[in-house]
Amino acid sequence: MIESVHIEDLGVIQEADLAFGPGLTALTGETGAGKTLVLTSLGLLLGQRSESTVVRPGASRALVEGTFVLTPGGRAADRAVQAGAELDGDLLIASRTVPAQGRSRAHLGGRSVPSAVLAEVGSGLVSVHGQADQLRLRSSAAQRAALDQLGGAEHARRCRDYATAFRAWREAAAALARWQEGAASRAAEAERLRAWLEELEQLDPRPGEDVALEAEAARLDHAEDLRRAVSRARGALSADEASQTVLEPDVVALAAGAERALDTAAGLDPALGDLAAQVRQIGILAADAASELGDYLASLDADPVRLSWVQDRRSALRSACQRIGGPQELEDVDALLAWGRQASARLDQLDGPQDAGTRLRTDLTGARQELEQAAADLTGARQELAEQLEAAVTAELEGLQMRGARLVVELTPLAEPGPTGAETVALLLAAHPGAPALPLGKGASGGELSRIMLALEVVLAQSETDPQEAGRRGPAHGRTFVFDEVDAGVGGRAALEVGRRLARLARSHQVVVVTHLAQVAAWASTQLVVLKEVDAARDGAPTTSTRVVPVTGQDRVRELARMLSGHEDSEAALRHAAELLAEAGVAESLT
Repeated sequence: MIESVHIEDLGVIQEADLAFGPGLTALTGETGAGKTLVLTSLGLLLGQRSESTVVRPGASRALVEGTFVLTPGGRAADRAVQAGAELDGDLLIASRTVPAQGRSRAHLGGRSVPSAVLAEVGSGLVSVHGQADQLRLRSSAAQRAALDQLGGAEHARRCRDYATAFRAWREAAAALARWQEGAASRAAEAERLRAWLEELEQLDPRPGEDVALEAEAARLDHAEDLRRAVSRARGALSADEASQTVLEPDVVALAAGAERALDTAAGLDPALGDLAAQVRQIGILAADAASELGDYLASLDADPVRLSWVQDRRSALRSACQRIGGPQELEDVDALLAWGRQASARLDQLDGPQDAGTRLRTDLTGARQELEQAAADLTGARQELAEQLEAAVTAELEGLQMRGARLVVELTPLAEPGPTGAETVALLLAAHPGAPALPLGKGASGGELSRIMLALEVVLAQSETDPQEAGRRGPAHGRTFVFDEVDAGVGGRAALEVGRRLARLARSHQVVVVTHLAQVAAWASTQLVVLKEVDAARDGAPTTSTRVVPVTGQDRVRELARMLSGHEDSEAALRHAAELLAEAGVAESLT
């Protein structure tokens, strides 16, 4: 519920404070006084798009601040808390600032938020119905939504189940289509993999083979250089008798001489015994190294045939890394072997015993069966709801002075299930007995469309309200309905019935109506009058401002008299206004 709204510098409204009652609030005033601006302020609080043109001339910004009463734990309260808003008990304060230049700013519960968050929270609190909404009622989507709303939470669950089944069916169909479209590409992929794996099998590379062959090639290609270097090193370590022509002794001989000298001196100083042992170890290590170098020399052979084979093998491995697996070159033989393992697994998938196509077709059949069952449940429920909606709205239209008019809910099966069901929903109007049922856009005038919309809202509001729950929480926490000239094109007795139904709706919900009809305003528990005033000239130019004032007692009678006759002082109009108030009060007490 909207508790209050504060407005500053919005259009012709310099400053205004609006206090809304929990029941029916009527917003009245002369044409052009600024009633639309009040609705504009509500729209800003509900996250609607803002324009700098709404700022009062000469002001730096327009401000709208509203206080809402929330149901604790409700969807709107939860969304506000998620956005970081702080609640004052069950009260939520929202504000919107529109600068003369720049972007607007929105605040919710003391926290700056995007305007989209205001829209999300507001959608759970307020429903606005204006001329644009009457046009919206002509769309198939809006008509289907009205029918589904009648079913309440249980029917909403049924709609969600259908939507889930529809998505699953579409996804299963898309998966099968993708598989079928990819059959040729999968066959080509399998053929490529098979050819590459056969080539890899013939090549038969070993892990790390390319690295080993690179080292062997370097050794074979530089055999003579290696032989000379190793021979010199071996001779320096331990020269054999044939090479004793070298003037300088080898390491083994030098180590042996040093060991003998130390052994002799150890008799004089035992500490030298340890050093002699170390020198002995040096000689042993030098002899071992010389022996291994000798073995290396024995194995070293400049074999042109072997070198040629090694080079050919390296070339074959490099070529395989470049060609096998696709356009991207593999780094080495190990990467080639890893690719081979992955390719084998992929080929098993493509040629494996499991038939992916059969599985996907089975999935699609199952999804279709679930969709058809969900569609049958939803269609059956909609057929029952259609009968209920026809009867309830037709009864309301009778009371709204559309005697003989009948609402027809037409369900037309679709050739294929759609996202929202297996049928289209259309609301038709039979204007009088024997008249054909025509779409609302063709069979209803503006005034009739307004009354149909009101009848729908009354019926739907009654269906979604638990009387016991409403009694516990009261209308203060109910949803707010805002009607902008719902009585357009209506007059006389029909206007009284419009007011009666708005008052009935206000028993479980807060209702705000902008009206020019005294017959409607008389039913309100709160009446706010929008007054336009022209102030004295300032600097040679008069200024226009608007204020909003509540009217009660005789002031309200005078306002209703003005709405009836244009003369608030007319005795006849005053009597008629008093009669309207009395009639509405008595009728309300009896119903």
